[in-house]
Amino acid sequence: MIKKFNIQSLIRPNVAKMKPYSSARDEFKDFDSEMIFLDANENPFETNVNRYPDPKQQKLKSIISKQKNIPSNQILLGNGSDEVLDLIFRAFCEPSRDNIITLPPTYGMYSVLASLNDIENREVLLDLDFQPDLDEISRTADTRTKLLFICSPNNPTGNLIASESILKLLKTFNGLIVIDEAYIDFAKEESWTTKLNEFPNLIVTQTLSKAYGLAGIRLGVCYASKEIIAVLNKIKPPYNINELTQQFAIEQLQNIEKLKTDIALLNDEKESLLKALVQVNFIEKVYPTHANFILIKLDNAEKRYSQLLQKGIVVRNRSSQPLCENTLRITIGTVSENKKLITILKTLK
Repeated sequence: MIKKFNIQSLIRPNVAKMKPYSSARDEFKDFDSEMIFLDANENPFETNVNRYPDPKQQKLKSIISKQKNIPSNQILLGNGSDEVLDLIFRAFCEPSRDNIITLPPTYGMYSVLASLNDIENREVLLDLDFQPDLDEISRTADTRTKLLFICSPNNPTGNLIASESILKLLKTFNGLIVIDEAYIDFAKEESWTTKLNEFPNLIVTQTLSKAYGLAGIRLGVCYASKEIIAVLNKIKPPYNINELTQQFAIEQLQNIEKLKTDIALLNDEKESLLKALVQVNFIEKVYPTHANFILIKLDNAEKRYSQLLQKGIVVRNRSSQPLCENTLRITIGTVSENKKLITILKTLK
């Protein structure tokens, strides 16, 4: 366990001093009572969404809490994971003074949010196996380094970051470590949420956009100590998760068996696709993956991207990313979509 970790020392002074906005629904919390609500300046005529949503998302968090075995006071919901990540920046990073560390190639929003919040982004490249350079991270960090972002399974590479490396960083890094687990549901390894009570400097973010098939409702989840969650709750917008999103998420989360079936199907399709891709003559390397996508290295990524586009298939060219020259990222599709992809790839000249 990390020694002498003090979350209060990392919070921005203005955030530590501020009082959160108290909405009408914060002050009156009994949503199930038959009351006449004349407190929030709402339209009284029923439309199913004429009332403000629960700002604490209690029913939704209760379901997530039971499924993940994590107390509700260690859960924060965001308007997509991007809002969760932005809140972390705003709570702990002082503009024009603090810095973060990211590990390219990785998810591009870390850098975007750093720029948006006027925070220096110190990049430490992954090695050729897409694993972190612990010595270089140590040399790069200083007393103003507040956050280290680790995407595992990593995007766009698909690999898991070695648990031994993450454990060492959790024990030695003096700031907060944010592990982005957007694709963890496709991996066989357990989530780092199981270590929340062991490491007070650990934040884990997940999303309902990938395995849960709910990208359109924009719902991200943050798991951390109750102290960190309390800070983030203080600065989040009062009604950041709308009523329709809450209702839809509750409905989908109650059908967890279908979710497991869908994930198993996608993983089976991924294995089939991995075997087929290595047989395409212009694909030079197929990278191992624990996500719902595959990174491949080709003879000419731009050429192959354009050819696929002309055939009606859209993939992602990741050649602009460090260590990813001439690569395409392919999301696992349906059985028929994957078969069509392989058929077309084998016809390309």
